[in-house]
Amino acid sequence: MNNYNINKGIGRTVEFKGLKAQYLFIFAGGLLGTLIFVMILYMAGVNSYICLFLGAGGASLIVWQTFSLNRKYGEHGLMKIAANKRHPRYIICRKPIHRYLKFTPKSNVL
Repeated sequence: MNNYNINKGIGRTVEFKGLKAQYLFIFAGGLLGTLIFVMILYMAGVNSYICLFLGAGGASLIVWQTFSLNRKYGEHGLMKIAANKRHPRYIICRKPIHRYLKFTPKSNVL
């Protein structure tokens, strides 16, 4: 009887050519944005060589930047940076201390 291994990749993150997780979306979105930008420029009447140069330059910049971010921050690095930016650096306490220590009894409302 043959044994078949099914679903060997469950629990792993999606990876394509070394890019992991959210970097795939950055990569695909950036290339799609560059393509749309070049198409708009071409339809607006800009010289085709300029469109070609801007498209190739933008695409290579996106590829280079995405792979460098992937190498620098790793799989969950961008999410950690975004979460760190949401936390306050310090908590400001402007009330006097006796205001925090004051006891106010709760009234029973029926």
